[in-house]
Amino acid sequence: MKYKHIIWDWNGTLLDDRHFCIDIMNNVLRRRGMDEMTETWFLDNFCFPVKTYYEKLGFDFEKESFEISGSEFIHEYMDRIHEPKLHPEVPIVLEAMDQLGLGQSLLSAASQPMLDEILKEHHIRSFFIRIMGQDNHYAYGKEEIGKQWVKELDYGPHEILFVGDTLHDKEVADAIGADCALVSNGHVNEARLLQTGAPVFTGLKPFYNWLINS
Repeated sequence: MKYKHIIWDWNGTLLDDRHFCIDIMNNVLRRRGMDEMTETWFLDNFCFPVKTYYEKLGFDFEKESFEISGSEFIHEYMDRIHEPKLHPEVPIVLEAMDQLGLGQSLLSAASQPMLDEILKEHHIRSFFIRIMGQDNHYAYGKEEIGKQWVKELDYGPHEILFVGDTLHDKEVADAIGADCALVSNGHVNEARLLQTGAPVFTGLKPFYNWLINS
């Protein structure tokens, strides 16, 4: 196998929180009398930076700052943090990676405190040699943290694989100098992911089968 290290995205990739995020955002919209979204709309439109996603939903930041609506979403997310579960195959795949001798780390657009709190719920912390979140909860980006981590890992080209579920994850992989694989059972539909040119899989099991044969 050519890869020596796997960097995982969290939300949508390992954590199955698509419907959870839709439900919370619809609560935020409902409280403002705004149109709610469907799952199809979410898969067609979710993007980074998340401020752009909020604008697609109809938020007017001249009337109400992004920090207000963004914080409202995060506070409800944290209040209900016990609800979302891992994708069912996650523990098996992480264990299989570990058995193959692959190093694993986690790089997320979520804030570090949120990430630390959520990981307590799922008993997979030991698989990762580094957990990397943000110093804010507005999901502004993870490229710089990823670049520094890749420097520390000190592997050659095409020895690090970044696994995510959004268009932005491909952008992050390109920015940090990692290969990329994407799964379509997260926050973005398959058609949009295929436009990145990265290999796209319906979930982690087909991804794993591809990886061990790569």
